[in-house]
Amino acid sequence: MPHDRADASAPPFAARLRQAVTGDPSTPLVIVGNFEVEERWARDEVGLPRLTSDLGAAVVNRMDELALLLGRPGDVVVLKSAPDPDHLTELRRIGLQLPTVLAPAHHDPTRSVSQDALADDLLLAQLAALRESGHRLYAHGISDLEEEIARRTGLAVAGPSERVAVHVNSKVYSRDLAQEYGIRQPHGWACRTVEELHAAAEEALPYLDERPLVVKEALGVSGKGIAVVDTPARLRRIVRMIARRAGSQPGPLGFCIEQWLDKDRDFNYQLTVDAAGRVHFDFVKEALTAGGVHQGHRFPAVLPEADEALIRETADVVGAALARDGFAGVVGIDALTERDGTLHPLIEINARNNMSTYQLNLQEQLVDDGQAALARHYEIRSTRPVPFAAVREALADAAYDPARGTGAVVQGFATVNAAHALTLPDGAPVASGRLYALVIGDDDQDLAAIDGLVRARLDQMQEQAA
Repeated sequence: MPHDRADASAPPFAARLRQAVTGDPSTPLVIVGNFEVEERWARDEVGLPRLTSDLGAAVVNRMDELALLLGRPGDVVVLKSAPDPDHLTELRRIGLQLPTVLAPAHHDPTRSVSQDALADDLLLAQLAALRESGHRLYAHGISDLEEEIARRTGLAVAGPSERVAVHVNSKVYSRDLAQEYGIRQPHGWACRTVEELHAAAEEALPYLDERPLVVKEALGVSGKGIAVVDTPARLRRIVRMIARRAGSQPGPLGFCIEQWLDKDRDFNYQLTVDAAGRVHFDFVKEALTAGGVHQGHRFPAVLPEADEALIRETADVVGAALARDGFAGVVGIDALTERDGTLHPLIEINARNNMSTYQLNLQEQLVDDGQAALARHYEIRSTRPVPFAAVREALADAAYDPARGTGAVVQGFATVNAAHALTLPDGAPVASGRLYALVIGDDDQDLAAIDGLVRARLDQMQEQAA
């Protein structure tokens, strides 16, 4: 069995998830991978300026394909388009039993999978027909779009309402909860009004003599909605800008101002909470980030016993509080250690699916005790769409071998070619995509060797195709 399961006798994650969000581990699901649902949650919120691009949206929207890995026979996964058949064949080769896939007749690369589904009446009719078999709608995170799918199809939602989801996913909520239970967190302030933001900024000014500050949107995601501040003038300028936006854009306001931490390592841990408040600790992994953007996970995480105990204790406290506030489902919590070894067990709560959620079924089936694993993405640059068969041929013996028990499993492939669905600007003939993979080795040294081999093989494939 996988080494980072808290209880080897616990039911596999697929059953545990269904028990948590429906009350019955056998409930069939309609699964929707609406990644970066925070963007939808924050649609009416006052926020910081941010750069957006159709290219970035197109790649993120095709992460919907990762939802395949949550499904099992009897489930239905709604995707923006049908997966590459060779990728499905490869997943079956390594032993996965896959759900049924439904997709809209047409999709817009800049829209989420939920928006595409809502634009296709035939697809909605197919989903409505699943009511008789007891299917329930389960999303990466529930927003008004998924609630509209539920309304138009008659499918019941598995999990909380959007109202509850928005409330418990706010960084303001995380800070309040940490304060309520005495959980260590970065020194900072939670702000719900312009007046609180002004007051917090003035109180925070002296701390700039020690280290920078960060201003965070309550519902920011993937490095967006965050500003690093190192001078009083910049802090006051950001606060004035937010105040102006709040004056011209009536809507909820939520920000946190926190001291910058001298970070050493990032961690992510997951728990599953059911409606009765029972909390199952799923795992803790070391999170790989760059510029605040998630790059992958490495596990098992190496932590002192006292730190792991504190993480588990925090998971129990947070899980019970979320259940009290009406939430049931998957919860990911970000944590970090400073360079002096200090553990901050609660940086923020992500009460929704997380990247590592989509790895867990694979992890349970493929990663043995004592093995090491790395979940990451590889950049793929191409002048034309790349078929999965070309990637599989390039990986050759670096691909996962069930007999050997090591190698790379391609988890998400649609993101490789997502940019090719757009008209690229002049001077940018090469599209950049991502190949999501789970790399499994017998130990850390073997893992590093396989990871290096995968990168070399993919680089060679791109050079030959150029």
